[in-house]
Amino acid sequence: MDSRLRLALCQINQSVGDLDGNAVRLRAGIGDARDRGADLVVFPELSITGYPPEDLLLKPSFIRDAGRALDDVAAAARGIVAVVGAPVGRAPAEATGLPVPPALHNAAAVLADGRIVATYRKHHLPNYAVFDERRYFAPGRQAVVIDLGGCRVGVSVCEDIWVPGGPAEWAATDGDAEVLINLSASPYHRAKGGEREHLFGARSIDHRCFLAFCNAVGGQDELVFDGHSLVLGPDGEVVARGAQFEEDLIVVEIDAARAADLRARDARRRAAPTALPPAAPRADGRTDTPAGPPEGHVSEGHVLRVSAPRAAAGGSPALLPSREGPPLSAEAEVYRALTLGTADYVRKNGFPGAVLGLSGGIDSALALAVAADAVGPDAVTAVSMPSRYTAEMNREDAALLAGRLGVRLLELPIEDVARTYGAALAEPFAGTAPDVAEENLQARIRGNLLMALSNKFGWLVLTTGNKSEMSVGYATLYGDMAGGFAVLKDVLKTWVYRLAAWRNREGKVIPQRIIDKPPTAELRENQLDSDSLPPYDVLDRILEAYVERDLGVDGIAALGFDRATVDRVVRLVDRAEYKRRQAPPGVRISTRAFGKDRRLPITNRYTPRSAS
Repeated sequence: MDSRLRLALCQINQSVGDLDGNAVRLRAGIGDARDRGADLVVFPELSITGYPPEDLLLKPSFIRDAGRALDDVAAAARGIVAVVGAPVGRAPAEATGLPVPPALHNAAAVLADGRIVATYRKHHLPNYAVFDERRYFAPGRQAVVIDLGGCRVGVSVCEDIWVPGGPAEWAATDGDAEVLINLSASPYHRAKGGEREHLFGARSIDHRCFLAFCNAVGGQDELVFDGHSLVLGPDGEVVARGAQFEEDLIVVEIDAARAADLRARDARRRAAPTALPPAAPRADGRTDTPAGPPEGHVSEGHVLRVSAPRAAAGGSPALLPSREGPPLSAEAEVYRALTLGTADYVRKNGFPGAVLGLSGGIDSALALAVAADAVGPDAVTAVSMPSRYTAEMNREDAALLAGRLGVRLLELPIEDVARTYGAALAEPFAGTAPDVAEENLQARIRGNLLMALSNKFGWLVLTTGNKSEMSVGYATLYGDMAGGFAVLKDVLKTWVYRLAAWRNREGKVIPQRIIDKPPTAELRENQLDSDSLPPYDVLDRILEAYVERDLGVDGIAALGFDRATVDRVVRLVDRAEYKRRQAPPGVRISTRAFGKDRRLPITNRYTPRSAS
């Protein structure tokens, strides 16, 4: 028996709900892997449907059509074994009578000889942060090990490899799998790739096996999937890395005998096998026990073994290049996440282009650079909308930036429109001093102009506010918040500067004057952000502690911040929840983004008490 295995990981950019299109791409990936001499090709989690399909999973017709698409893909799996992610079972909406857990599973289908030969069902269902899988899926309770011509391959899905124990461990320990494959849709956040490599290296050493992680790539609403698929050896070292933020086919040749040799010398392997955990209780009082194995399969305890044919290699396959290049820098990966998330939101939703307001400030400058890089400068229109408070240098800087990027620039002055608004409101505003109401009218006029251009030409309006502003409510509802997608929604102001400097690394695209000038909304004379907010380097560290780490006022003050400043920032964040709830979606790059991650009630009178 040959212990060598040529393994392919096909990280592809699927669209949620595009069952026919996704099936076409899966069949193409199977063909490409077969042409590269692969014995086994692995695809991402739920690659039939795209991830996450959310409440589409409650539609019986969607589950039925996904099953048909899976059968269509299975027919192409000849001369190679493929493992594809798909929902399997009955949609929760079909359940009747007593309340029982849904019969639907987040599954990995093993395809060979033109059919489905085995199905693995995800065991660990995440229900935190952006994940909500227990709403839709029931957990599987059995490991699957594929005997592929003498090489044993254990199957797992995403969270199953992050959590100790469960089917991944059963496959390696009781099923003697030398290779663990993991189908995943692991969303990106800053430094996520390094976290994966560290954890998966530990898992490989624990189980003394190769670990192959195939991740999705692409943008889906707020989420971005970064690819960065991995193959690690039984010593925990990276054998191959997939490309970050782009599709890739990673083909590696591994020798399972390396795992067997290390296991033979590992005293832990002589321990008693893992016991089957107790059955999970069901709402109707019964227990959830796995069904018997299909005909021709062997079930040993909680491990299902299935044999799959290994295709005879047609001639000598080509030598494989090294795939161990270093990951991107911190700034590069964040910038790539923003461009990919923006590009896919525009492309997958069918917008012909994008439009945004260009003020001459740092936020709109970075947002324009991201948009131009994401969808191409010809598909982006920038709009300068000066008022009597707009400095001439900001108009000049906006024009210079648009020219450097090759983006069309429109200039639509708003002063006459603002006077008309002022005249219309003269009577009800009589006897009052000008204040934030008049300031915000300017922002709302600009929002109206951008939305008019969107209506006329079908362009997607991109908003340009950053996370620091959104956190404390330093933004205008129906003004600078008006739009369809928020490019910098999860980017703190200090990171805006870091990314602008990174974008300028090979030439000054963003004028240095834009980076150096003090930030201002320019809604009144001599206005600066610092008039209303703490310095951004202080504000951002407080926001990271409060929003992303959930520290309270006492905990943040203990880090050395002025308590009065912390109190003020926390109050601003809590009061602005109603604004954020009405903001457009935007790219998630942190561990705690506004939206899916952080869900607080708008009507909320809770005030934390001091611990003292």
